[in-house]
Amino acid sequence: MDSLLNNLGSAEFWAPVQLSLKVAMLSSVFIILLGTLTGRLMARATFRGKAAVETLIMLPLVLPPTVVGFFLIIIFGRNSIIGQGIEQLFDQPVIFTWWAAVIASLVVAFPLMYQTAKSGFADIDSAVEEAGRVDGGSEWKVFLYLSVPLAARSLLSGSVLSFARALGEFGATFMFAGNIPGQTQTIPTAIYVALDSGNMHLAWLWVGAIMLISFFMLLLVQLKKW
Repeated sequence: MDSLLNNLGSAEFWAPVQLSLKVAMLSSVFIILLGTLTGRLMARATFRGKAAVETLIMLPLVLPPTVVGFFLIIIFGRNSIIGQGIEQLFDQPVIFTWWAAVIASLVVAFPLMYQTAKSGFADIDSAVEEAGRVDGGSEWKVFLYLSVPLAARSLLSGSVLSFARALGEFGATFMFAGNIPGQTQTIPTAIYVALDSGNMHLAWLWVGAIMLISFFMLLLVQLKKW
């Protein structure tokens, strides 16, 4: 018991927790904005190749995390044009930084936000939106004051699910951001290392922390349904 309490108060325990929350919150900001806009666009759009585009968007949900991590290294690595541009702009590569963890979380969690946002917008009666346009509302005003409030429940669900997914991301983050204590070590990677080294006390504390955070986030969604 004393060992658990000592670990609970240590910087070694709190560093991955704080980083995981920072990564999940920042990636969620981008996910919610991009997922909402893309979901709204695809809910009403009709064009050739739409099924292929949607399949590509949803692909990170079914691909092994190591494959996602592999592609992120190829796209943002030091040998790519994008990676070289980032390195010249910020004077350091993005790989093996906490920003890499943000990007990995964004990629794997985005499909959840997109799918729920798209479903929410698709359920809106198009006549309601059309009435807003007839009354003089611009596309942005119709979107902000009609579409978003009517799809709010779906958007909230997508936001929470995306946050929880970003918080628990392991494989792609491990490959792309690494596992540098105090810099890129998130809760999932910290659990892996603690278990591998036999430090069960720390492993249990991190497991409990991520379960507690995820539980309350999902509980929020369930309460909003009532």
